[in-house]
Amino acid sequence: MQPYGNRSGISGVVAYEIGEDFVRAQFDGGETYRYSKKGVGARHLAELKRLAKLGEGLSTYISQHPEVRHGYDRDDPPG
Repeated sequence: MQPYGNRSGISGVVAYEIGEDFVRAQFDGGETYRYSKKGVGARHLAELKRLAKLGEGLSTYISQHPEVRHGYDRDDPPG
């Protein structure tokens, strides 16, 4: 995983990893969630990748889209 840019200075995301069909985000509490194309859909996955690379808006996007917030992969539990 690589450090998240946190351009706003207030993000809950501290690190991320991008794969071909997933984004893994680690939050400041230590929890890690994996968001895949299967779980959140191609459109959301593309936006998660974009925001992760940008270093801004990732945590907000996840929290504002219930299908993303609750769509992390169940077979890759947090932690």
